[in-house]
Amino acid sequence: MDGNGRWAKKAGKKRFAGHTRGAETVSEIVEEAARKKIKFLTLFAFSTENWNRPKKEVNLLMKLLVSSLKKEFSRLNKNKIKLCSVGDLNSLPNSVKDELMFVIEKTKKNKKMVLTLALNYGAKEEIIEAVKTISNKVKNSIISPEKVDESTIISHLYTRNLPPVDLLIRTSGEERISNFLLWHIAYAELYFTKTLWPDFKKEDFQKALINYKKRERRFGKTSEQII
Repeated sequence: MDGNGRWAKKAGKKRFAGHTRGAETVSEIVEEAARKKIKFLTLFAFSTENWNRPKKEVNLLMKLLVSSLKKEFSRLNKNKIKLCSVGDLNSLPNSVKDELMFVIEKTKKNKKMVLTLALNYGAKEEIIEAVKTISNKVKNSIISPEKVDESTIISHLYTRNLPPVDLLIRTSGEERISNFLLWHIAYAELYFTKTLWPDFKKEDFQKALINYKKRERRFGKTSEQII
């Protein structure tokens, strides 16, 4: 969800105005995804690298996250959306963790869609932590090296409960992954749009989905094999 700061600058406003408007876009796109019966939607809300931003901006982002969780709680239940989160949550402020855990607990029985927030998340860190845990289990003879395979690694990732990514959308014109879900996007279709996140509407989301439907997903096979 990229482009909040640039949206604010373009509008002659402070950066936080872009984040606030971006939060409104989140609500719109989440509801649209649920309406289209998309089962899993994962949003990159705050990366491990985002801590390097000015402290004031980070603090405001944390407060916005708390207020957004409070605001969206009833809407999530109304739309039968289950909230989950991936990342190193222990480093988040207690106010964020407490509100996040509350909403996760209260929506855990919802089954229409799984909405996952990637918070204090970095895919490299995720893989490193998985390797450390697996290595320790091998060292203590809990797992034999010969048994380590894809399923072993997946089961030790933050994102172990998520399926492989079908479509990755990045807004604002930047064309890079930025350390997001590196394992799960191995065969994802990538869609880049110049639209800034605060301006990303249901119609833009629909364009991405239509573009995705036109893709031929071969997973290493030939076109003839998948016909």
